[in-house]
Amino acid sequence: MHNIDSDSDEELPQGWEERATEDGSVYYVNSFTNKIQWVHPQTGRKKVLPKDLPFGWTKSVNEEGETIFIQKETNTTTYLDPRLAFAVDEKEHVHDFRQRFDGSSTAYQILHGIDLSMKYVLITGCNAGIGYETAKSMARHGCNVLFANRNMEATNEAIKQIVQETNACEDNLKAIHCDLSSLESVKKCALAVPTVFAKNLDMVILNAGLFGLPYTETTDQLETIYQVNHLSHMYLALLLEPLLKKGSRVVFVSSESHRYASLQNRFSMQNLAMTKEEYSSMMSYNNSKLYNVITAKMLSEEWKSKGIYVNSLHPGNMVYTNISKSWWLYRLAFLLVRPFTKSLQQAAATTVYVATAAELDGVTGLYFNNCFYCEESALARDKEIAYEVFSMSLKNIVDKVGSEHIQKYCDKYIEKKTPS
Repeated sequence: MHNIDSDSDEELPQGWEERATEDGSVYYVNSFTNKIQWVHPQTGRKKVLPKDLPFGWTKSVNEEGETIFIQKETNTTTYLDPRLAFAVDEKEHVHDFRQRFDGSSTAYQILHGIDLSMKYVLITGCNAGIGYETAKSMARHGCNVLFANRNMEATNEAIKQIVQETNACEDNLKAIHCDLSSLESVKKCALAVPTVFAKNLDMVILNAGLFGLPYTETTDQLETIYQVNHLSHMYLALLLEPLLKKGSRVVFVSSESHRYASLQNRFSMQNLAMTKEEYSSMMSYNNSKLYNVITAKMLSEEWKSKGIYVNSLHPGNMVYTNISKSWWLYRLAFLLVRPFTKSLQQAAATTVYVATAAELDGVTGLYFNNCFYCEESALARDKEIAYEVFSMSLKNIVDKVGSEHIQKYCDKYIEKKTPS
């Protein structure tokens, strides 16, 4: 039995079999010579198994004392460890992994065989669109999902729909109010998570976003796209830090639009958000997506020592969702390109991949597109710009709601004038 994602060079030579020990190590047996070895006879590389059995499998011991594996849905049994189908090469370096999926892959394909029944994820903006597809895909594999949204009625309907479509356990799907246009609402949401959902989070997916709005301001008197897409998500991530543990993953859903951002005069004006006089809805969106990538990179450095991994991604170009609803011209444009863009299942794939893929254990501070990492824009890679964006964002938060719960970051980034 070989890796379902194997290339031709990983096909086992004739007479060789792949097996697993009780503790999950992979070894190879030559039936002609009875030779046993720990490296693949073709590639010379060691392989490792997932820690958990694939979704829907259990392990037992038969009357003869032999270990058997049972597929719960079909009630079939086998002596062969089903994790062998998902064995991957042992990494020599944390970034040593191959591309297994691409832009045509779906979230369901990403999650094939993955058991999320003991995992807890918070997702923003998941009552429709890509966020809904992300939540549905993860719930389908047993994940405990916290829907952090503004519209509770729509959220409850989304949960009911997911239960009907996937047979997910309704008790595993919870809703919490989170209005990203209000920093106070974000704070209330974050502080309530341990009481309504879980004391620890395995994943946080910051997915919600606005696009194409005319100039408006939030209840905090900040430009709406800037706050909803960037500032509130950054604040939420900081507030949720106490619930994150070693191995937790934080995912910022950004966009390739970050490559078209412009920070001209932003720092001299001490204002990351665009003013009414200079406002461009497209540029505000582009900038907010750049801030997403920057925030992910900054937090990846802050939390690396704790084993908390933070990455950002692009889900797909002009995917047909409610994000285009603000203006009829945008709706028309998105509708016209719909046959040529990703489906919602494909658009959710990179998010699900970054949040769950076993080969990304230890991977942090990267930007992903089409289920693989790629280089961000030059602005996103500039450390001085990143420091300014992060510190100015913190100052915005403190000016509106104070520094309670994020004081250590304020001490580090607001008081100091230059990067350490």
